[in-house]
Amino acid sequence: MDIALVVNPTSGKGRGAALRATVEERLRQGRAHVRTVVGVDADHARDLTHAAVTDGVDAVVALGGDGMVHLALQATAGTNTPLGIVPAGTGNDLATCLGIPADPVAAVELVLAGSRRRIDAVRASDAGGERWFGCVLGAGFDSAVNERANRLRWPKGGARYDVAIALELPRFKALPFTLTLDGERWETDAMLVAVGNAQSYGAGIRVTPDAIVDDGLLDVCVLGPVSKVEFVKTLPKARTGEHVHHPAVTVRRARTVTVESEGVVAYADGERIGPLPVTCACVPGAVEVFAPPAPLAPLAPDPGAGAPVP
Repeated sequence: MDIALVVNPTSGKGRGAALRATVEERLRQGRAHVRTVVGVDADHARDLTHAAVTDGVDAVVALGGDGMVHLALQATAGTNTPLGIVPAGTGNDLATCLGIPADPVAAVELVLAGSRRRIDAVRASDAGGERWFGCVLGAGFDSAVNERANRLRWPKGGARYDVAIALELPRFKALPFTLTLDGERWETDAMLVAVGNAQSYGAGIRVTPDAIVDDGLLDVCVLGPVSKVEFVKTLPKARTGEHVHHPAVTVRRARTVTVESEGVVAYADGERIGPLPVTCACVPGAVEVFAPPAPLAPLAPDPGAGAPVP
């Protein structure tokens, strides 16, 4: 195979750079021709990846976290060029959802073995154009924290988000949202709105825990107005997906979702999408990924059958 290996040298506190030689060597041992893509910035890396796909590369392999996978999706979604993922970031949500091993060599073996499946991707459209995402788009408290963290110059790393949460929480309140789900308009106040193609974002926060990456649908999770105390109590439950049982949480499904709220910026896969409104359209089978086979869905019970035998 002719493979474009897209590397984020800063992912996982430098883990991407440290793994680059190992991944390149294993791919070459598997008789792959490797062209490594490292841009001077994200826009440059995206352009180089697009160019590789246009040149007819057999596959794109993203070495990094969800941000690098997001970048690679911009070049591979809607094409016949498959995408491999070698997790090396702080958050590896799409890789985890797909059952891709955290061990980089094992992840490379999936690529060399040619184990593939098609999954959905989401086309997000706003005034600035179109972007693809694979996991979750968030708007509300989570995106406000992202905006605040990106403005901070200190501290570095993940601690910035802890500081951003502490700064945003006292001033944050429920915001008026207008959601349009498959043409049905829904006006509601919410602390946050999440549109999920996969189950999690933010390194394992299972905000849409029942989302399925190949069902052609988006899961929409809305946390309505709650007190600050209740909000602080509810947020940790999103780690396990238990928050969906809270009376202030509503989960709905749709193929196309438009999210509107004045002054709110949306983030998807941890990357800034832009100010609302944003329309999210699930595109079935939009991207082929190197991953283990999808788990078999449980058989529906036969309504004509009797009680199950113990």
